[in-house]
Amino acid sequence: MTELRHVMGLLTMADDDKGTDNAADPADAAAELAPQPGLDQLETLVGRVRDTGAPVGLTVTGPPRPLPPGLELAAYRVVQEALTNTVKHASGATAAVTVEYRPERLRVEVTDTGGHPGAGVTAGAGRGLIGLRERLAVYDGTLNTGRRLTGGYRVEALIPLETP
Repeated sequence: MTELRHVMGLLTMADDDKGTDNAADPADAAAELAPQPGLDQLETLVGRVRDTGAPVGLTVTGPPRPLPPGLELAAYRVVQEALTNTVKHASGATAAVTVEYRPERLRVEVTDTGGHPGAGVTAGAGRGLIGLRERLAVYDGTLNTGRRLTGGYRVEALIPLETP
């Protein structure tokens, strides 16, 4: 049922291809067929953000275990969106990514220390976070977001897991 909900979620989030011609670029087709990222690629993602000059830490606790690919993609997207928001809206901030594997759930948290908006950035409409909530709901997961009392911002995803 979880995988079916995932597929249905993907179908409702898919972009409409109305108005595009059918002669697709072969490079685009290859990119569409490439495997989707998972938690094993977080170090690469964090490295790309570090390359922009933003200090980012990555901590993984608990024994990593195989998870459904769609769930791994959802967790990866949480980190990707949160770090993107940090770079865009909190320039100069330090960020921390934490992934906790627990028997009953996966916890993914991204925090930042706060900063100032990047050049030319307008206030976001929150669509990225809404999309994450929808993506996580497919797996009965939740997304908690908000300002931290100590300054900065926090994004936390909690995703229930089947007991191994």
